[in-house]
Amino acid sequence: MRQPLMVFTLLGSTLIVVASAQSPSPVDYQVLAKIREEGLVRSQVMDHIGTLSDVYGARLTGSPAMRHASDWAMKKFTEWGLTNVRREEWSFGKGWSLVRFSAHLTEPSVQPLIGYPKAWSAGTAGSVTGEVVRVDIDSEDDFARYTGKLAGRMVLLQPSRPLPMLEGPVVLRMSDADVREAERMPVPPVASPRPDTAAFRKKLADFLLAEKALAVLDRGSDDVMVAGGSELSWKTQRVDGGTIFVGVGGTRDEGAGRNVPSAVIAVEQYNRLVRLVERGVRTTVQIDIETRFHKEVEPNGFNTFAELQGTDPRGEVVFLGAHLDSTHAAAGATDNATGSGAVMEALRILVAAGVKPRRTIRAALWGGEEQGLLGSRAYVKAHLADPEGMQPKAGNDKLALYLNSDNGTGRVRGVWLQGNLGAAPLFERWFAPLRDLGVTVLGSRSVTSTDHHRVRRWRRSRASATARISGVTIASTRT
Repeated sequence: MRQPLMVFTLLGSTLIVVASAQSPSPVDYQVLAKIREEGLVRSQVMDHIGTLSDVYGARLTGSPAMRHASDWAMKKFTEWGLTNVRREEWSFGKGWSLVRFSAHLTEPSVQPLIGYPKAWSAGTAGSVTGEVVRVDIDSEDDFARYTGKLAGRMVLLQPSRPLPMLEGPVVLRMSDADVREAERMPVPPVASPRPDTAAFRKKLADFLLAEKALAVLDRGSDDVMVAGGSELSWKTQRVDGGTIFVGVGGTRDEGAGRNVPSAVIAVEQYNRLVRLVERGVRTTVQIDIETRFHKEVEPNGFNTFAELQGTDPRGEVVFLGAHLDSTHAAAGATDNATGSGAVMEALRILVAAGVKPRRTIRAALWGGEEQGLLGSRAYVKAHLADPEGMQPKAGNDKLALYLNSDNGTGRVRGVWLQGNLGAAPLFERWFAPLRDLGVTVLGSRSVTSTDHHRVRRWRRSRASATARISGVTIASTRT
């Protein structure tokens, strides 16, 4: 259910005029009634989400689909009467898109394989068939064991993974106990060092290319369950059950050479390939991958903006942000057409309801989130502060609030405060007219790996950060 998201987002943006004021203004219930009626009776949010997911589908940054989706969003913003509708570009590197993919087990029996090529994977130059070989390469010391043995082979790098029974729901919602835990401020965890595996992955890719491997197949994640990302971790979705989690198979660096074609296949079928090889049965796979790379003649990265002008102080800005891009192997509905559609609908409703906010409200549809929050980082660097030294830029103090939506689908139940307990009384007041919609949760914890994180990091560098709210993310759970 998405409608509460629109009403909450609108309430936060409409009442943000009090965010840094000493004496909060009263809630305008007449305006709120118009917002609720427009959002709950004449909602267009599912049409926005459907257009992004069904019409444009996977919106990998640097792909034509991402630019087409941005064009459509800008057209809608303009039709609704918003101002300063624009794109801001930044260098991303070469783009990538899939043209065609098919895969089959051909020996000892025939079976279509369910899978998807990895992003930035090279193509196979037509349909190719090779014998499957299972290898164990955990360090550079293992390279010698396979030198001269991989040419023309389909390489399996991972062992099989046990598949537990699918008991209970495949998709889970946050329980009441999880909600109570979300509202508790935890003791900050001690950061543990993370191994740097990038260098080894690069050497492994170079080794496979030098050995003329035909293709690399894997089964994706080692995890059985996907968890929500924050200081509070809760189970959200079974990895098994039909969903294939596909990663990256190459680099977007313009100077990078060719890589070995790579694809992820369903874990059930991957396990069968491993079992066949371990039995000593000759096993062959036919695969056809056609991909297209898009050179960065002009910047392949961009963010999309639109504004509803404020009255006074119109120079101060409230951001409603969500990333428009997605990964390449699905239609990007949950991650993050839901968030982008919500932001777009919020602005549409405000215009339709005739709302005249005091502060300017800016919609920000980010690009490059999936590659590391690149779009929001580019914006912070261009307009707020350069990450090197974090010296504030002129006008950086005009950002009053950033609301981010990137927590998936489901009923919106509140916000993650990112540890900013001083903002809690404001949100409690804003929540009051929305309690009948289930908007009650003030999660004190922090969510990471979403675009608000770039804004939050910048705010932490400012001595006056406590005077304003920033980097709050909307919390939704599956219902």
